[in-house]
Amino acid sequence: MLILLRDRVGLAILFIMPMVLIFVMTLIQDSAFKSLNEKGIPILFVDDDKDSLGIAIGQGLKNSELCSFHDSINGKPASADEVKKAVADGGFLVGIIVPKGATEAIRKNVSSLVQQTLGTDSVLSAGATKKMSDSVEISIFIDPITKKSFLTSVTSSLREFISVIKTKIMFKTFSDQLAEIIPDKKTTTSSVFEKTQIIKYKEVYASKDIGEIVPNAVQHNVPAWTIFAMFFIVLPLAGSMVKEKNEGSIFRLHTMPSSFLLLINGKIVVYVLVCLIQFILMLSVGLYFLPLLGLPTLVLGNSIAGIIIVTLATAFAATGYGVMVGTMATTEQQGAIMGALSILLFSAIGGVWVPTYVMPQTMRHLSAFSPLNWSLNSFYELFLRGGSVHSILPDSMKLVVFFFVTMSIASVVNRIKRKI
Repeated sequence: MLILLRDRVGLAILFIMPMVLIFVMTLIQDSAFKSLNEKGIPILFVDDDKDSLGIAIGQGLKNSELCSFHDSINGKPASADEVKKAVADGGFLVGIIVPKGATEAIRKNVSSLVQQTLGTDSVLSAGATKKMSDSVEISIFIDPITKKSFLTSVTSSLREFISVIKTKIMFKTFSDQLAEIIPDKKTTTSSVFEKTQIIKYKEVYASKDIGEIVPNAVQHNVPAWTIFAMFFIVLPLAGSMVKEKNEGSIFRLHTMPSSFLLLINGKIVVYVLVCLIQFILMLSVGLYFLPLLGLPTLVLGNSIAGIIIVTLATAFAATGYGVMVGTMATTEQQGAIMGALSILLFSAIGGVWVPTYVMPQTMRHLSAFSPLNWSLNSFYELFLRGGSVHSILPDSMKLVVFFFVTMSIASVVNRIKRKI
């Protein structure tokens, strides 16, 4: 404890730098998580149709959380010729042009189909029928950096708007044809259709007990980088152990009639306390400081006991790994390189840098072997899914087992080195 307190630079690295890291990474990834939630795609829209289809698509895009709707450039209404250039210059991710006469083309085709169905179209020949087409060519200009998922979302929305308009036109045409056959019919099918929405959608995130929690950069970054900081104590812990070897103090400790694990308990207690302090500081960033920057507040879930268990398990796992690295390393350079690279690797495959659900299938399988992933999954279970102590016990037990395994390895390595 005294050695650690005397190293003020080391303390700053342990406590202040991880807090700065959360600030920076959360701010950087905030827009990325909004993109993953498919919100806020900047779209430039031009309606040359000026009819039902163009109006419906425009209103639908305006009211959709999918996109940030724009129909002008520098305050002036956008033209079809300007859309491609605006998208190519990076001002918008997607540009959409509804051509002139699009609604009329659908209307004519639907009218033809209705007349054929009711047998009232005696003039339309088979050849003319083949020439009829309900295809409406809506031009979509795409920035090359746009994700495929964005484009799929946009085209799906456009197909939905076109389908709704086509159905409305079909109902109206049927209604008009029926009105000619039954003149006294007062209520038209189209008027009923206009007021009816058979299917509605409600999006609910599947979390237990605590309602709808939307995944965002704060919910990911605060636990992720807290775990990263806790495991990064491998550097000062391994460094102090190597320094003891170089100074010879470790040999004096070995002359005492006690086991290696008893001698190392001092370091374990101190660095577990360091991890707990790190956790409290990082949690305060998500609860109090990030909201000041306009970011969401961290949601802790409904199980404080679960948070305590996961935090303690993570702290012991991180400390055990640091002791193992410090025991195996023979120089400070070895300890620093071995510790830093291994933690970076564990964090990369464990979902700290990017969530595992956006990784390839192979990497998702590998992430199951990362202790940082076990801890992160437990915090996800608590913070996002509203889990309880029972739901985080499997991963917490893995972390505890990891602690005992690393301490056993450290003890065996120490025994071998003492014999040498």
